[in-house]
Amino acid sequence: MDVLIGFIHDTRLLMMLLAGIAVAASVLTLAMPLLTADTLSKRMNAVAIEREKIRQRERERLARGERVRLRSTPKQYMQRVVERFNLDKWLGKEEARELLTQAGWRGQAPYVAFLFFRLVAPILLLAGTALYVFVVFDLPYPTTVKLGICIGAAYFGIQLPQILIRNQIQKRQMSIRRAFPDALDLLLICVESGMSIEAALRKVSQEVGTQSIPLAEELTLTTAELSYLPDRRQAYENLAKRTGLEGVKSVCIALQQSERYGTPMANALRVMAQENRDMRMAAAEKKAAALPPKLTVPMIVFFLPVLFIVILGPAAIQVMALQ
Repeated sequence: MDVLIGFIHDTRLLMMLLAGIAVAASVLTLAMPLLTADTLSKRMNAVAIEREKIRQRERERLARGERVRLRSTPKQYMQRVVERFNLDKWLGKEEARELLTQAGWRGQAPYVAFLFFRLVAPILLLAGTALYVFVVFDLPYPTTVKLGICIGAAYFGIQLPQILIRNQIQKRQMSIRRAFPDALDLLLICVESGMSIEAALRKVSQEVGTQSIPLAEELTLTTAELSYLPDRRQAYENLAKRTGLEGVKSVCIALQQSERYGTPMANALRVMAQENRDMRMAAAEKKAAALPPKLTVPMIVFFLPVLFIVILGPAAIQVMALQ
């Protein structure tokens, strides 16, 4: 213990230790880009292995004569709860289906899970908060305040599924927004080379997958819809609804008008690519302009005390030594 106390009071040793930590952190920060491995090949190998497993599993299922389902089925207990309480009528909304689609969760299973957790989450949070407030810690607050805390927890439980969905939507939209101008450039090159819009979208979805997996999924699904839907405009409208981005909606409207009136599709794609690139640059400039105000508080809290210690520290040590 005496050695530890002496170590704490030894200012020179502490300064050396902090300097060593700072140097190690700086070296690690500079070396991180060099240590980052290329995970694309590993991901491609994992996808290939998983594809073979799925093929083998489906072959075995077909050999047994079972029915093949392309989409995941809802959990049985979730389905029973939803049907028992008729949640599709009370909690089910078309807006919820659109939000789930924009988040990348398609089919009946995510919708049933959303309704189930929309019912269960407030009940669990209400029970847990009541147990915490009234039994475990017995907070020294009036009963009305405790009831208010429980009601607030229940309300948070009601909103929690939508909050998670909106966070997932924001992540997907950010990924699509960053890669969409490059995808439009590739689409323009494919169209100008003489490829049809279906073949161009298929090719672009293969190339853009390394940059944005959600955008590759949406373009692949649009290619399939263009192949079997009787109205091609519906495929473009579905793409705009699934993404929820203004830039994608503008491109879809331009493609619809191009197919309807026979205008050159390359010109529309060129203009839309430039507009989306300008939108991406404007968003980056907006974030850069908002950076100085955001850095004010961290600099005051973390930077200035360290600066004062570095400037006034030697003088304080000399004064303490003289005393």
